[in-house]
Amino acid sequence: MPFNKLLRLLAVLLTFSLLSAGVSRADPVKIRIGWIAAPGQLVAIMFEPPGVAKHKGVTYDWEPIHFQASPNQITSLASGDLDIATLGFSSVTLAIENAGIKDLRVIADEFQNGANGYFSTLYAVLKDSPIKTIEDLKGKVVATNGIGAGVHILMVGGLTKHGLVDKRDYTTIEIAFANMRSVLVEKKADLITDTSPFAFTPEMQAVARPLFDAREGFGPAALSFWTARQGFLEKNHAAVVDLLEDYVRTIRWYMDPANHTVAVGILAKFFKQPPETFDSWLFTKKDWYRSLDALPDMDVIQSNIELTNKLGFIKTNVNIKDYGDLSLVKEAAARVK
Repeated sequence: MPFNKLLRLLAVLLTFSLLSAGVSRADPVKIRIGWIAAPGQLVAIMFEPPGVAKHKGVTYDWEPIHFQASPNQITSLASGDLDIATLGFSSVTLAIENAGIKDLRVIADEFQNGANGYFSTLYAVLKDSPIKTIEDLKGKVVATNGIGAGVHILMVGGLTKHGLVDKRDYTTIEIAFANMRSVLVEKKADLITDTSPFAFTPEMQAVARPLFDAREGFGPAALSFWTARQGFLEKNHAAVVDLLEDYVRTIRWYMDPANHTVAVGILAKFFKQPPETFDSWLFTKKDWYRSLDALPDMDVIQSNIELTNKLGFIKTNVNIKDYGDLSLVKEAAARVK
């Protein structure tokens, strides 16, 4: 072969090799995921278990971003500063109707309140309180973490069922979960929202007793699930399915009793608390319910939305099935053996 032709052939082969290498070493898709509270939401500790993240760093990179509340996630999702938002029944309609995110899609589940015999948020009074029934709360002060938050709406559902109307029959104050116990002990509130993990602490159990739980007015409630915009899902379908595959593997690892001790150690390290704080309840039936396939229950979400509308927290109902795309998580779960 003439020397010039050989050079041209070598140049073509080198170019092809470089292009192929560039494709094979394409940067992983960066996926930014919002979260509010662990361990209910696993986002912050999702890839602590050994061996669950098969695709992380290969087809996608994951960035957990902490938010104080769902409205902040909605704003970031609308502006393109967040790719996946962990919303609940109390916020998904706000994202669709108020923020105008009409291409929002529910893609995977996080946890449910009071489903299948698992933990349900408690509403508690002092152990020696004269309050024995929900009706006894008339004229009293009740504490929630935030007006319009999921557990607040669940509380109002229970009170409304027993004929109590906000502002007319009781006063509501906003208190951070971590301060609920002190507010109750100091008698600044007669009823507090007693949720995981605080409900399981010896300090809380020493002073409080449950009056009712969140199933009283709602039944099961979808407190947290993953949502994303349709355009992002279409552009990054393969990477999102890989992420969801790793997420399903994570859920199954955490929920496996064989991994309980290691899982407790992960949470103890994350919260800088002794393992005994979590050992008796974490990832058991005393904890939130999680679908092992990360599959949202769209009927539960719809029922929750309709009750929220009936209670006056939202002005319109939406058909949530019009905003669901469960094909990705089903594809992901089918890969996990």
